[in-house]
Amino acid sequence: MCGCEPVGGCDTGCENEVTCGCETIGCLGDCGCDSGCDSGCDSLCGGGLGSCLPGMGDCCLDDPYTLFGDVCGIEVGGWASIGYHTKALPLFNSRPDNVQLQQAWLYAEKAIDTSCGFDIGGRIDYVYGTDGPDTQAFGIDNGHWDNDWDNGGDYGHAIPQLYTEMGYGDLSVKVGKFFTTIGFEVVAAPDNFFYSHAYTMYNSEPFTHTGALATYDVSDDLSVFGGYTVGWDSGFEDNGDSYLGGFSAGLTDDLTLTYATTVGRFNERQGVAGGAERGYMHSIVADYAVSDNLQYIIQSDVLDSEDAAGATVRDTFGINQYLIYNINDCLSLGGRFEWYQNEGVFDDGNNTGSDVYALTTGINYRPHANVLIRPEVRWDWVDGDTTGILENDDDDQTTFGFDTIFTF
Repeated sequence: MCGCEPVGGCDTGCENEVTCGCETIGCLGDCGCDSGCDSGCDSLCGGGLGSCLPGMGDCCLDDPYTLFGDVCGIEVGGWASIGYHTKALPLFNSRPDNVQLQQAWLYAEKAIDTSCGFDIGGRIDYVYGTDGPDTQAFGIDNGHWDNDWDNGGDYGHAIPQLYTEMGYGDLSVKVGKFFTTIGFEVVAAPDNFFYSHAYTMYNSEPFTHTGALATYDVSDDLSVFGGYTVGWDSGFEDNGDSYLGGFSAGLTDDLTLTYATTVGRFNERQGVAGGAERGYMHSIVADYAVSDNLQYIIQSDVLDSEDAAGATVRDTFGINQYLIYNINDCLSLGGRFEWYQNEGVFDDGNNTGSDVYALTTGINYRPHANVLIRPEVRWDWVDGDTTGILENDDDDQTTFGFDTIFTF
């Protein structure tokens, strides 16, 4: 019972007096007592037995264990994400009814510290699992870099990041292959609330860039960034010419606004009629702390691209909304609603476009500092051409899924 032990009677007449990992003594069912316990356990008064269940009262998590830790100023770590979902989605989760290793991830990073002047660092990431092929340099499908590191059964390897970072004062520059600054959701599983991904993230945003990106902290509340990249989701070779830039501004203590854009030639799209894809896309993310426990995020993405002949390749618009309530460090509740309007994305770019809606509800539960469990229920429905979107080209479906992430 969470370390709570009966210690006998008390003056109030309660026959089930307990301690909860501290010196303060309370009584089950006696709501007149006040714990004042410093150990992190809730007082049983007002919470009953539920307050001693993990995640139901105050959360008592120790520091997470690390397998490698800091080695000569270089942090080495990673995680393993094992998941299951009942229906296929045209996203990362495209392998239904299978318990699968989605991400076995390793990274090594030397973060820069410019408080004393110039510093240099960098990072490398490696991933294996069913998310591997979705993280490869697929933007230029020529088998180079990690594009053909497949292992059968939808498994594969990838090196999504390999960059050097230099900085001096408030200015830093990344050179190499790095994750995009666009959008709210990311590839790395521990950095997302939900197990599944939004259509907008998967179909209308780049995952990685290869090039150079400079970031300048104008003030404590404003950072601007800009640079040059060789297209979307490519390895170390010419796959386009595009500008990547934007800013992140703390408008108030509770509201942060991030604008990111890329414009230019995105990829060669080998084998696709018309050749290279070029155009413009942006993402606007507003993150608002409604209260100490409640967070609201709204994101709007626009993508408009054409081929070399001027024909539309992708014309999409998406709005994603997230509501996340943190009960404590162990337990959080969340919801996501997405409206995704697309043309040229599904059915090899031949469909006439459709409106896709997705409502997801889920829980984040940490029974241990190194373990995160993410169950969710997701409802998807399509208005318009349904080809190539949901399983069996249905116009709606319900999906249950969850994964467990072990960090080290």
